[in-house]
Amino acid sequence: MEIKILGTGCPNCKTLEKIVRKVVAENNIDAKITMVQDIMAIMSYQVMTTPALVINEKVMVKGRVPKRDEILNLLTAQP
Repeated sequence: MEIKILGTGCPNCKTLEKIVRKVVAENNIDAKITMVQDIMAIMSYQVMTTPALVINEKVMVKGRVPKRDEILNLLTAQP
């Protein structure tokens, strides 16, 4: 699984990255996590508000920091 956190380094972006890494580690999810800070790369996902969570190249959440349970549900629902 490939997970990308899109954000320019704001506090919410860092919080999302921290929560995602923790959920992945706690649940033994095999995933590659990348922080994307380049504004042009972020815009290529049609995201105008950050942070955003991209799972397997699909934007799942944008403009907010989801709760841990929501992140876990999104990650475990992936094929």
